[in-house]
Amino acid sequence: MTTLFIHIQELVQVREPGISYVSGLDMQTLPSLKKAFLLIENEFIKDYGLMDNLSSFEADILVDCTGKLILPSWCDSHTHIVFAGNRESEFADKIKGLTYEEIAQKGGGILNSAKKLQDTSETELYEQSSKRLEEIVQLGTGAVEIKSGYGMETEAEIKMLRVIRKLKENYPISIKATFLGAHAFPQHYVSDKDAYVRLITDEMLPLVHKEDLADFVDVFCEKGYFSTEQTEIILKAAKKYGLIPKIHVNQFYSIGGVAIGVANKALSVDHLEELSDEDVQVLQNSKTMPIALPSCSFYLRIPYTPARKIINAGLPLALASDYNPGSSPSGNMNFVVALACIQMKMTPEEAINAATINGAYAIQLEKQVGSITRGKWANFFITKPIPSYGFIPYAFGSQLIEQVYLKGILIQ
Repeated sequence: MTTLFIHIQELVQVREPGISYVSGLDMQTLPSLKKAFLLIENEFIKDYGLMDNLSSFEADILVDCTGKLILPSWCDSHTHIVFAGNRESEFADKIKGLTYEEIAQKGGGILNSAKKLQDTSETELYEQSSKRLEEIVQLGTGAVEIKSGYGMETEAEIKMLRVIRKLKENYPISIKATFLGAHAFPQHYVSDKDAYVRLITDEMLPLVHKEDLADFVDVFCEKGYFSTEQTEIILKAAKKYGLIPKIHVNQFYSIGGVAIGVANKALSVDHLEELSDEDVQVLQNSKTMPIALPSCSFYLRIPYTPARKIINAGLPLALASDYNPGSSPSGNMNFVVALACIQMKMTPEEAINAATINGAYAIQLEKQVGSITRGKWANFFITKPIPSYGFIPYAFGSQLIEQVYLKGILIQ
């Protein structure tokens, strides 16, 4: 089946094949076509161009996009949307000024989510998570990475990953799964943290591999959580099973996690609210994608990832939502793009590049999604009539998406 979109006011993020991501000054360029058409065939992008060059209107379906923009779907490269319940009870504690660490010491935080998840059936966990997935699709996300990490015991971690697999099977959105057994230490392992590391390497990882449940491995490498030494042990163990690292680093402190990630060929290093000159230098000699999570900074009232420092050093940058119950209870990538512009001083061009093509690279989907490119999946959204793509971060509180297509299927 073919669908032809005509009179598109602006077709955004139009690229030829072979571009994996953009870096530095190149992030300021967002190629687009005005007064354009887009032709899709089944699940793929077949052709595009200027309306003046369109010789035939033959297609099974014709869609008039007068006054509207088409953008590739957002690629959210860091989420935790498979979780049980919520952490609304901690909301007031944050308002009163308790820090992330202080809430965790009270029994809140990740341990709170872990208890709820362990007590929730796989069926109920799937039902809760599917509603969140449907929500982010309606908000324009067409590819997403989802982590485990709230299980913190073997059975519960496997349960989370099975839910992610079921979501992948039942929805057209592109999903990548990440094993994050090393999210925090269970209470009964606090006095013997290395024993929990062994549980991850000797018991959890083999089971994850046996059921083929994950694409990536993640570790929360941070002061008070997993040390650089423990992180390296886990990454090296995961490498034996073909899992590629994507790690949490530098959320509160710079402790050498970036260097560990790069040395282990991490696909991405995520958070980076604290970033030293040494960290930047290490990243300059790598193919590792830095990922910023501005809605987490917004919610926790912590510093934002220094985007200008990263981009001015010639590096790429991706944006993701960090959708989770404790520090970023939203998967709205439109808001993430707006925060990047408003709080991180990124231009709309840089922010959209970071949330599309660079996000796709950060989950190894750059050949399938992230841009309007012939042969890629037809994952995109159509805006309501708006003046330009800069209006998306400008009007940050408005729902500007009118229709969503995933693999050529009209979702809404």
